[in-house]
Amino acid sequence: MESNRRRFLASLAAAPMFVPRKAWGANDRLTYGVIATGGRGRYLNRKFQELGAQCVALCDVYEPYLELAKQDSPQAKTYVDYNDLLAQPGIDAVILAGPDHHHCPMLLAALKARKDVYAEKPLSYSLQESRIMVEAVRSSDRIVQIGMQRRSAPVIHYAKKLIDEGVLGRITMVKPQWHWNTSRPLNNSPLPGKLDWDRFLGPAPKRALEPMRFRSWRVFKDYAGGNMTDQGTHLMDVVQWFTNSGPPISAVCQGFVAKMEGAEHPDVFSAVFEFKDFLATWTLDYCNAYQNGWSITFMGDQGTMLLDEEGFKIWAEPWHKNPEPIFVARAPVPIEAHIQNFFDSIRTRKQPSCTVEIAANAVAGPHLANIALYEGRKVKLAEVQPT
Repeated sequence: MESNRRRFLASLAAAPMFVPRKAWGANDRLTYGVIATGGRGRYLNRKFQELGAQCVALCDVYEPYLELAKQDSPQAKTYVDYNDLLAQPGIDAVILAGPDHHHCPMLLAALKARKDVYAEKPLSYSLQESRIMVEAVRSSDRIVQIGMQRRSAPVIHYAKKLIDEGVLGRITMVKPQWHWNTSRPLNNSPLPGKLDWDRFLGPAPKRALEPMRFRSWRVFKDYAGGNMTDQGTHLMDVVQWFTNSGPPISAVCQGFVAKMEGAEHPDVFSAVFEFKDFLATWTLDYCNAYQNGWSITFMGDQGTMLLDEEGFKIWAEPWHKNPEPIFVARAPVPIEAHIQNFFDSIRTRKQPSCTVEIAANAVAGPHLANIALYEGRKVKLAEVQPT
């Protein structure tokens, strides 16, 4: 056992680590715009600038968000309509960080305007939109990176390498989970500042303004797939990537709204996905912080891997005789590596680490689970795939 430990630790010494670097020189600096400047859009804007790109345009339907974003990019022009931003000369790329129901129309508009795109996950609002988006990107010559940063993280790649080498043997069960004690009743108090509600609704059904629908759009069916598709896209992608599988064959799901009063999507759920050679149980509880954050447990007949936001550990089988891990790797999942990969892809015109095809496969299972949840039945992927 000690020889195994030394062998794994020696392997870790050769594992690649990400070192941030400036991507653009003074004469070839990437210029970009941010469409949707909520919390995630502003975060990405700061990271893009830290890596040397230049923000020249900002767009949001909510004026206070634009004002906050302007503090990070004071020279950028501001817009309410993203089509006006896309028409601005001199923009190389755009960040798309809007609600899920805007992902498809925003991407199609950006491709039509011939912009390279960094788009937030999940790829799509529905399985049908996934197909439309993949076809649109492949009919263009644009670089499109989807914001699933684990695809560019060196520590995740190293964990994948060890699984490919057979350290776990045959994998029969995978357990992705996400625990946060963050659920609260939704805030429906009046919104400060100016909001263009009609533009926020976009292709969604028209209705009177309810502030909680804007503040917490992710938990409403008209605008998103809930945390099933949001967090699930990240974790199910790693499950499928590490097991060399496509999307699941079928899904069943149960869930409920426990503490997030006013929400439509659940803050507690459990989905079971059927794959050809293994099962995956995807669970989320936003009412409990035990094992806080995300993790994925890969269970094989020769070992177990626990992957989380701090790195990963591996235990040999049988666990009850070998309770100490034979391998421990501690490293973060840096968003900078994923953005850098996007910058490098723009320069080389080679495909980025998270293509639209990868993202479509990643969100397919969560979309399937939502259908199973709301229809109260087992759902097979072939039943809902567009012809």
